[in-house]
Amino acid sequence: MLKILGKTSSINVRKVLWTCEEAGLAYSQEDYGSGFASTQTDAFRAMNPNAMVPVLLDDDFILWESNSICRYLARKAGRDDLLPGEPRACANVEHWMDWQATDFNSAWRYVFPALVRKNPDYNDQNAIAAGIREWNHCVGILDQQLQRTGAWAAGETFTLADIVLGLSVNRWKMTPFEHPDFPAVEAWFERLNLRPAFLRYGNNGTP
Repeated sequence: MLKILGKTSSINVRKVLWTCEEAGLAYSQEDYGSGFASTQTDAFRAMNPNAMVPVLLDDDFILWESNSICRYLARKAGRDDLLPGEPRACANVEHWMDWQATDFNSAWRYVFPALVRKNPDYNDQNAIAAGIREWNHCVGILDQQLQRTGAWAAGETFTLADIVLGLSVNRWKMTPFEHPDFPAVEAWFERLNLRPAFLRYGNNGTP
């Protein structure tokens, strides 16, 4: 059985758990990270030298980096609907996943610890304001894409792109600042709320 190491409050662990649920894969999960089992041990670093979660164990195969794990799980389950086999369709899903992991994630690097975690080291109001502008800009890009597709992030069907972006938008919505109106994103978020796995691991009260 697949084993996922990482605490369920982690946004990156939750995207992996959500993918398992959507793919119909059996798995177990063990809490690692701050407040739980340490990732700073030699044993954990032997699995992931970055000492970060999540880590996937599939028998003797070890994988880290959450988006890579999601891709592996979709392939393992034979779920071409989540990650198509056709090269162009696959690339269309993956470029939204990569954008989420780079531009979108970078936008909240200062804002989230400042406004949600209340970290006193993140108290530069100019940096907070700049981060909010960039975060809203990224959500605006997604809104434009959803206006074009009229459905899901990468096109007419639900894919891994919606999983990774769904968690990012949930975090955006739960961070306390004034949010612009993005109707296509709101409609898409309501569609996500119809999926039981999103309610369990996405819109579950955890940013």
